[in-house]
Amino acid sequence: MAEGGTVAILGAGMAGGAAAQRLAQAGLAVRIFDKGRGIGGRMATRRTGTGQRFDHGAQFFRAKGDAFRAQCATWIASGVAAPWGEDGRTVGLPGMPAPVRALLDGFPVSLETTIIRIARSEAGWMLTDADGVASGPFAAVGLTFPAPQVVALIAASGLVLPGPERATYAPCWSLLLDLDEHPGFSKAHLAFADGPIALIVREETKPGRAAGHALVAHAAPDWSRTHLEDPREAVRAALIGALEARLGRAVRPAYAAVHRWRYAMVETALGEPCLYDPAQRLGAAGDWCLGPRIEAAFDSGRALGERIVADLKGAR
Repeated sequence: MAEGGTVAILGAGMAGGAAAQRLAQAGLAVRIFDKGRGIGGRMATRRTGTGQRFDHGAQFFRAKGDAFRAQCATWIASGVAAPWGEDGRTVGLPGMPAPVRALLDGFPVSLETTIIRIARSEAGWMLTDADGVASGPFAAVGLTFPAPQVVALIAASGLVLPGPERATYAPCWSLLLDLDEHPGFSKAHLAFADGPIALIVREETKPGRAAGHALVAHAAPDWSRTHLEDPREAVRAALIGALEARLGRAVRPAYAAVHRWRYAMVETALGEPCLYDPAQRLGAAGDWCLGPRIEAAFDSGRALGERIVADLKGAR
């Protein structure tokens, strides 16, 4: 199929992967663009020189609906995911991005490509990246990154797509530590209702992870908001101090880093599967449509794929 009949998906996370999968199942060609260095979005894993892997974004996912349950079973059977614990938690293997990589296997993916403007003509959609490189034309465009970024791109392109501006997010600072000794608690993770730290996870308790004492601690939303623009060194020191207070002991990390997620968790969702304007052949999807879960991102991306398929296939 010529590129004029190809669908452009912006965002290589779970929603983008689910949309691409559905489009391909219908026989449509797809091209993926993402500003990041890797596939997965907030399903992210960082590898370090110490040999550890840190799932510093989403820690796991669960399946509630039939479609995502079937997809999870496929991932587990193919070895890119595995159960973690006994309450339905599932993680990617060897890291959290693996299921998204499986969805996007075989698709052309342009990473480290920030699309700053989209424009539609009679020939189709043209995309312009931050380096001034144009791609297209495309038959339709799906935007699957966080809602504020969708709003910004739509505005910069002089377009209208109502809805994404209603979604809101909580930020999160994540602390990554490779400790020299056991952290002093046996559970796989600890959750807290108050204080600077909301969650502590022992990464080595997950299937397929390296032995050792790797911790990921997610800061609470309010703390993260207050310190969102603080220097990384100050955030790292503050969160290590908060962690030591929680554990009641000093920690001696061989590796310590922080990562800022500006759009970590959906607080206000649209309550609809996706957005799509057939007049423009422009749509958007993500967890911000349905709620703060990886399954919501999958369902939203698949819904967007369905809408585009119905539009393009019906037009032929």
